Amino acid sequence: MRLLRLLIATACAVFALALPGVGAGPARAAAGPPQTVPALRQWTPGTGAYTFTDATRVVVDPAYTAQLADEAATFAQDLGELTGRDVAVVTGSAAAGDIGIGLGGAGLPAEGYRMTVAGSLIIQAGTDTGAFYGTRSVLQLLHQSTTVPAGTAVDWPAKAERGLMVDQGRKFFTVEWLRQHIKELAYLKLNYFHFHLSDTYGFRLESSTHPEIVSADHYSKQDIADLVELGRKYHVTIVPEIDTPGHMNAVLAAHPELRLKSSSGAVSPDFIDLSLPASYTLIKDLVNEYLPLFPAPYWHIGADEYVTDYGKYPQLLSYARAHYGASATAKDTYYGFVNWADDLVRAGGRTTRMWNDGIKSGDGTLRPHPGIVVEYWYTYGLTPQQLADAGHVVANESWTPTYYVLGGAKPDTKWMYETWTPDRFEGGNTLSDPARNPGSVIHVWCDNPTAETEEQIAAGVMYPLRALAQQTWGSPKLAATYAAFTPVVAAVGHNPAWPGLAQPGNLALGRPTTASSTETADFPAAAATDGDPATRWSSAYGDPQWLQVDLGSTRNVDRVVLRWEAAYGRSFRIQLSDDAVTWRTIRSTTTGTGGVQDLTGLSGSGRYIRVYGTRRGTSYGYSLYEFEVYGSQLGGPDRPWQIT
Repeated sequence: MRLLRLLIATACAVFALALPGVGAGPARAAAGPPQTVPALRQWTPGTGAYTFTDATRVVVDPAYTAQLADEAATFAQDLGELTGRDVAVVTGSAAAGDIGIGLGGAGLPAEGYRMTVAGSLIIQAGTDTGAFYGTRSVLQLLHQSTTVPAGTAVDWPAKAERGLMVDQGRKFFTVEWLRQHIKELAYLKLNYFHFHLSDTYGFRLESSTHPEIVSADHYSKQDIADLVELGRKYHVTIVPEIDTPGHMNAVLAAHPELRLKSSSGAVSPDFIDLSLPASYTLIKDLVNEYLPLFPAPYWHIGADEYVTDYGKYPQLLSYARAHYGASATAKDTYYGFVNWADDLVRAGGRTTRMWNDGIKSGDGTLRPHPGIVVEYWYTYGLTPQQLADAGHVVANESWTPTYYVLGGAKPDTKWMYETWTPDRFEGGNTLSDPARNPGSVIHVWCDNPTAETEEQIAAGVMYPLRALAQQTWGSPKLAATYAAFTPVVAAVGHNPAWPGLAQPGNLALGRPTTASSTETADFPAAAATDGDPATRWSSAYGDPQWLQVDLGSTRNVDRVVLRWEAAYGRSFRIQLSDDAVTWRTIRSTTTGTGGVQDLTGLSGSGRYIRVYGTRRGTSYGYSLYEFEVYGSQLGGPDRPWQIT
């Protein structure tokens, strides 16, 4: 979005449950609850463990086959992505090693579930959505180990809306990137994906009513239908936004006759002239064309950053007085448009959403319809409480800490995780009734569309999305500090279909990883062994530095791959150890080149391996996208899904 962003870039209330047999306190047991993101709300440890085996099945309670068929099939598919084998879906009673899914969870919220871990693992929920979220927790746990400690979890979210917005109007995101992130949102129990489909540099939807406005890079209607269906399958709602009556550059490039002109003759490239009947015809055509394409309950009209000085446009004052009475102001033309658009959206069976910055006090005789959901992003105009008092649901889309601007401002993820809550609006504002705030999302704004690639954006929002997931879910945190949270994030990893770098047989993949230092908490040691091409470890700016991996048992090592970021090691050693105290060097160099260094012909064995840097290749530290280790293992496999 927005003008403010350009300036700055350059310079459910908590739900109480009384459930038998479930501990209510946030205090962790001695061994601690299992690691998930977001954390489980309640966990009561048991005795023993559940183990996933080659015979594991997904077993659906026969009483709920129709309701849970989709969730079971999706879960089995995801388990297949995780394990590399087909997982059968059957109906009946779960046996040892099976994962059972059923409904009938008494007293659970709509998105809540109960997970009972013993010889079998049973998910029970009140709705199919709750059951689906239970399967996401299971995927995260099995990502870490084939064995899950016994116990009972009861889990549910605090906020109804939790998710991501992407600015496709300025930067075209590929369908594959969007598909990956639908699955990624679901993996984190996030459920809301806001598509900002038009803005300064593009109009991104195929159109039969106005093909002249469509940008070269755009989504076909079949693309959207496929994404919406994937969202349905993964319980992620896709909400569209066609931004009006401002930010319409791409539309107005094809309709210059509709551009707003000032009294001095200046022509606006982004404001449509709301005094012209043809402007309403164009917008109505688009809304009516696209409403059937998006079955979400919401339609976002934008309505942000329209005219600031209405005195320059006398035609808007004339229009307002002709339509809203002699006492109307020029701003009433804007408010009247918002209500006209809301009538159009409501006639299509949807609820209108809009940004907050245009809604001010005392500047018009009209007010936006109270049923409109207002998304509060900055401290312009009415406060969140004033908006709520006027009848609006007020979503917290605050600049701080949810805005991720390409080439500009980024979320303060540490502050988000440690201090912020979804009920703290921009400027420290709050609502007297937090239930009027449905939640929050991370916003990717592409003011500088070429400043970052899709891969860089995916890496950049990885930790903010996970911090947001924790804060909007509202469960007791596994870690009090952000620095302690990042290893949990690394352990949980990405959704099973996430693209990775590591080849089969990488002994370091997902193993416990430590380092001599980290540049910031956003670049933890574990990021160098997570198989993700977009995340990395980065050290402090100094020599020497090291990155160390516990391989779990003694391994023979014959190959190491170092995938350096720009900050690489000029001089370094590859070393092995049996006890992480005494080290043996199996390769050293003083002429490191950076890039991808594939070190073959190595010979040695040990439980621990490290890269030990003695001279940096740049003025920065050492930074690795991936540290891969290959060879044979002397001990038995102790990591899930490892094939060597």
